Amino acid sequence: MSERIIYLPLGGAGEIGMNCYVYGYGEPGKERLIVVDLGVAFPDMDTTPGVDIIFADISWLEKNRSRIEAVFITHAHEDHVGAVGHTFERLGVPIYARAFTANLARHKVAEYGLSEDTIRTASKWPETIKAGPFTVGFLPISHSIPESSALVIDTPQGRLIHTGDFKLDESPVVGEAFDPKLWAEVCAGGIKAMICDSTNVFSPNPGRSESTVGPNIEKLVSEAPNMVVSTTFASNVARVKTLAQAGDRAGRSICLLGRAMRRMIEAAIETGVLTDFPTVIGPEDATQIPRENVMLIVTGSQGERRAASAQLARGKYNGIELKEGDLFLFSSKTIPGNEKDVIRIMNNLSEKGVDVVEDRDGSYHVSGHANGPDLAKLQDIVNPQIVVPMHGEHRHLREHVKLAEGKGRTGVLAVNGMMIDLSGNQPTVAEWIDAGRTYLDGSVQIGAMDGIVRDRIRMALNGHVVVTVILDEDDEPLGEPWCELMGLPETGRSNASLVEVLEEDLSQFLGRAGAKTLTNDDKLEEEMRRITRNSTNNEIGKKPEVTVVISRLS
Repeated sequence: MSERIIYLPLGGAGEIGMNCYVYGYGEPGKERLIVVDLGVAFPDMDTTPGVDIIFADISWLEKNRSRIEAVFITHAHEDHVGAVGHTFERLGVPIYARAFTANLARHKVAEYGLSEDTIRTASKWPETIKAGPFTVGFLPISHSIPESSALVIDTPQGRLIHTGDFKLDESPVVGEAFDPKLWAEVCAGGIKAMICDSTNVFSPNPGRSESTVGPNIEKLVSEAPNMVVSTTFASNVARVKTLAQAGDRAGRSICLLGRAMRRMIEAAIETGVLTDFPTVIGPEDATQIPRENVMLIVTGSQGERRAASAQLARGKYNGIELKEGDLFLFSSKTIPGNEKDVIRIMNNLSEKGVDVVEDRDGSYHVSGHANGPDLAKLQDIVNPQIVVPMHGEHRHLREHVKLAEGKGRTGVLAVNGMMIDLSGNQPTVAEWIDAGRTYLDGSVQIGAMDGIVRDRIRMALNGHVVVTVILDEDDEPLGEPWCELMGLPETGRSNASLVEVLEEDLSQFLGRAGAKTLTNDDKLEEEMRRITRNSTNNEIGKKPEVTVVISRLS
């Protein structure tokens, strides 16, 4: 067969976050391409200190830019849309998204001085968009953010379904309900492959509807004697509405705190996906009314240090301060890796005498992703020939393949960089692509393998020493070398000043160094670095990063 369908994950397959997927059709090496999602992942201080955000390395896409027809964004979560502003100029193709997602995406490209016209608003199925050999439609599906859509991707060799993130919720409070009849109609002609969310594949029970948490939240809020604060994902517009309505019905004024929270609600109202939202007040008004009549809905459910939750836990935020007897509800699930930050906030709140309620038994939060039985149910509705798990760590993908094969279907475990040929009846690995990461470090994009963050980690772990030496015109040391320490203790095992120990050892070395060393900057630098690291290790048990500055008088 001279033409083929390819699927290539560049991010999101083997991890949760940083979603970026490529589909192609045509002759090998000449396929026309479409991109699905341009998302980000978030750094941590252990592995990526100082990094602002992380997104997929799109070097392969940039190299093949002339072959790309368009980008399609499934929904407005940051791990699917967060990189549009950072990558658009390198791709330069139209970006399609539904109205709510497009509204938020336009703000992202505008921050980079790009025209908002680069984001094109797409309508839902049955309307479609022609992109080279592909015809693409946005098929509504429920999730924890409005207007999430699967993509129906038609190719000359068959129809593909890219689910995006989803749950099977037929009463989602805000946004479109999952419609099994519509999905069955779309898939009735046969589906070659379904590329499917794997996040909750290990969860053994069917997922619960967003509507089930409302009564529990209302009861909790109505019985609280003092101020109530709740945090959730800002993008979970349905949950924010549930919380706000609970407060409103309890006779409380609602105040939204945090830019992301306000922006999401504004976008939802502007695009018509959110109606009947209670009237809100500003933080200045919240301080002027009795505490028992106020409910705050705030950002920072994952322990983000600069978000409203963390600032309220530490002290004041916008003039509002929590007091003993107030109630703080975490209407969210803690994402793995964020536990320490969330617990820190809980302890800070406890020290203030605030009663913390977290969601341990599912009373105040439900997941936005399909559980194992729901994945099996969708497979039966779609009935694809091939199932390709995505949006999951390796263990999730592997378990999802087992689920597919247990139902008699072909499962493909494809991780980032693995190009899969979906043509014919048996998918094969067509090629391996370098699928790295790009770090936004301040205002600069750097590669994960550039060594910058690696050096930063080394300095954080081991400290840094700057050694300076001056040589005269005869290549003889002019005075003693001197050292400056950063991130190291002042004294070591000998109880002497660490600086003085290093300077003495370096001075002795220079006194016995021969002309071959003193006239060769590279050799001199290498030896001084070695001595500094060894001497520091003898004193404090660490080998620091060392910078040697050699100045020569001419």
